[in-house]
Amino acid sequence: MKKSDTLTTKVKVKNDMGLHTRPATYIVKLLQFAKSDVYFTYKKETVNAKSILSLLMLAAHKNARITITVEGDDAEETMNKLLLAFETKFGE
Repeated sequence: MKKSDTLTTKVKVKNDMGLHTRPATYIVKLLQFAKSDVYFTYKKETVNAKSILSLLMLAAHKNARITITVEGDDAEETMNKLLLAFETKFGE
């Protein structure tokens, strides 16, 4: 049995309003079929990125640096989707 992958990287929130409801909803929808566990860490607080309430509780503002940790069999694919989402400002 293959040991699952763990990937960690830092991203910057580019949205003018930070990680508000629309980007949080985008992230949760993006992750709903991911097999991996996904965590966001901001200001020493780590939350489950598949939970919209947890994401909103981070209160990450514009230019905030968030650490993304992805653990699981589809970690690389999941991380790539997240990085693209942050890069494109979640379609905003």
